[in-house]
Amino acid sequence: MTRISLAFAVCILLASCSSKTKSNNAKYVDNESKIDSIMALMTMEEKIGQMTQIDQQFLVKDSHISKYGIGSLLSGGGSTPDVNEFSSWADMYDNFQSIALGSRLGIPLIYGIDAVHGHNNVYGATIFPHNVGLGCANDYELTRKVSEATAIEVAATGINWDFSPCIAIPQDERWGRHYEGYSEDGEIVANLGEASIIGYQTDVLGSSNISVLACAKHFIGDGATEWGTGMENQADKIDRGNALLTDSIIRAKYLPPYIKAIDAGVGTVMASFNSINGLKCHANGYLFNDLLKKELAFDGFVISDWRGIDEIPGDFKSDIIISINAGIDMVMVPGDTVWGGEHYLDFLSLFQEAIEEESIAMERIDDAVRRILRIKYRIGLFENPMADRSLLEKVGGKEHRAIAREAVQKSQVLLKNDGFLPLDKTKNYLVIGSGADDMGKQCGGWTIEWQGKLGDITPGTTIWEGIQEQSSSTLYTEGVEGSFDGAVIVIGEDPYTEMEGDSDQLYLSEKDKESIETVKAMDIPYTIVLITGRPLIINEALDNANSFVVAWLPGTEGNGVSDVLFGDVKPSAKLSFSWPKSMDNIPVNFDQENYDPKFKIGYGLTF
Repeated sequence: MTRISLAFAVCILLASCSSKTKSNNAKYVDNESKIDSIMALMTMEEKIGQMTQIDQQFLVKDSHISKYGIGSLLSGGGSTPDVNEFSSWADMYDNFQSIALGSRLGIPLIYGIDAVHGHNNVYGATIFPHNVGLGCANDYELTRKVSEATAIEVAATGINWDFSPCIAIPQDERWGRHYEGYSEDGEIVANLGEASIIGYQTDVLGSSNISVLACAKHFIGDGATEWGTGMENQADKIDRGNALLTDSIIRAKYLPPYIKAIDAGVGTVMASFNSINGLKCHANGYLFNDLLKKELAFDGFVISDWRGIDEIPGDFKSDIIISINAGIDMVMVPGDTVWGGEHYLDFLSLFQEAIEEESIAMERIDDAVRRILRIKYRIGLFENPMADRSLLEKVGGKEHRAIAREAVQKSQVLLKNDGFLPLDKTKNYLVIGSGADDMGKQCGGWTIEWQGKLGDITPGTTIWEGIQEQSSSTLYTEGVEGSFDGAVIVIGEDPYTEMEGDSDQLYLSEKDKESIETVKAMDIPYTIVLITGRPLIINEALDNANSFVVAWLPGTEGNGVSDVLFGDVKPSAKLSFSWPKSMDNIPVNFDQENYDPKFKIGYGLTF
């Protein structure tokens, strides 16, 4: 049989078994005999290819997709088409998918991306508040709507797999990924994680054949790592560190969100970078083989994190053997500026050697490939492999920006108010501060670039622009001139994410302190709006301000902040994390002994 005719036959075979029934928890009934049929046609090399994921920007040759039968591509943070436009993303995806469909068996690619607060790699997409804000809103339906809108924008560009939601339970404010978690309370995390998964994976896109696969991450304990246990080249940091956890603590505290995610039908789970009691999660067979797959009956597949297997002690070949035997089904072996694009070629070669040497059993390989194929046609990928360009007009559109604005409104936490808020639209206010008119700052990390960046990085409404819509007489200035009835000072953290965001100095910057002192010297009332991915030490600033609002990382719709400042919407959010008194008070969590925060979890005022 020729390559073309064989691929056609396989497509017909798979299409014939596309019927699926869907229960209320988004689970499917699959025809496993059809998976058997295609696996019987696969070579060992093609099976290895299905278990391989490469970042598109590090492909040595596009033809490697078909040559090696690659199962998945991804776009990591900042990995974009040459022109970062909606249609260019769809063009890029369709090109790669066409190459995959032209392979010997014609098995389509599944394409992954970290769309963790909207389709955040894509210029002009709607950027929603990060999870820390959604956790404070603690609104199940709102979280579902945010994920549903994100799914539509992701699907519009052809991409069918979102590495979201993060259902970590952050325990230490110094962690650079703190804002990716909904709460320190596992119950909030479990409920909102479920809402997010349902938003991604239910048929909400106008066609039963379109679905965006969710990914629960990171399994497990990534929010519980100990300060100072991070990577050797990240001294005194916490990311990718060690968590000291008993099995009973894992089951009681960190596992329930995953149980709920599996019940909601999540299709994939991502392994965590961290270690548990000194053993890297990527090497922990108990976690994936015994706990996740056997005990919890998870029937999707496990994806490693970015070069996650490389952090297992030993050489690269032993990393492959250990991680695959531990239950990793697909390996994110992207190739990058450190390793070079050839890294994935080394992976393919060494993986094959390990199988030939019987260091990895074919039974384990077949289980992984079965899981991957199951998910591929569970989401309708064989029937509809190409981008649905009819959805492109929805990317960054009014409907989704309205949802984002609502999410911003509902995530604002009012820590203090002596009656200064709500602001009077007839009065003249000074607006000042590093975060007042900076789109990059209010979006935070994981926006256009991996770590994010300051400035005009994507279209939207800054907080200043939102205030200006409410009161045209209000002045934003770097200097100070004129007479004002009061001031709004917008300050906070510059963008960051994992590793680079780890910090044991959670204080306001000197520049932000100067802005506060400038306004204090004017002897006018003022409110502080704090842009941040985590609680900061704000004691003096809080004491001196007339009111204090935590805006978290609101995303592109800064007018949601001004809606609250001017009283169009009353603040309703409550802290989903405890707020520390000092750095010595960190970590602070509601379930620890001698719990004594500045503000308890659940605190939040209104007017």
